[in-house]
Amino acid sequence: VRVLHLKENIASLARLLASTSHGGFPVVCRPKPDHAEVFQGTIKRLELCTLLENEHIFEPETNDESFSSSHPLSYEKITVEKLPNLSRLTTLLNRYTTDPRYQQLFINLEPYINKSAMSVQAHFSLQRTYIIFRTLGLRHLTVVDPQNQVVGVITRKDLMPFPLEKRLRLQLVPQ
Repeated sequence: VRVLHLKENIASLARLLASTSHGGFPVVCRPKPDHAEVFQGTIKRLELCTLLENEHIFEPETNDESFSSSHPLSYEKITVEKLPNLSRLTTLLNRYTTDPRYQQLFINLEPYINKSAMSVQAHFSLQRTYIIFRTLGLRHLTVVDPQNQVVGVITRKDLMPFPLEKRLRLQLVPQ
């Protein structure tokens, strides 16, 4: 599972977006230094791409988890239906992954994540998961363990009848 952190490095975020086609990502944080990372919410790929087009919100690395003076983008600015200029984004991602100064810049994802994102436990009923997808019109659903650590993501494609039946059949047939 590819997860993001509340405080994410620009270069690694650009590499992730360039190397995957995932539509959304779980966001995690470590509540205390000696604790494991726990699920905080989700963020869509489109929102991440929009954020990366706004370089003024990038900040240098700090030792603490707080962010200084950045003013978050408004809801209207990050909730776009599609990216206006895909070639511009490709150029930006390439620059962010190759230019060394972006290794020291970070973005605070906290103001932009969906903190009320649904999640299910790892042993949750498949039937109920399907019902949640259908009734809420979800695209992806984060799977967590009892300690709220991300262990997987279920997409609509995972729940399509034919691939699902095939995978279940493979699981049930003795090897």
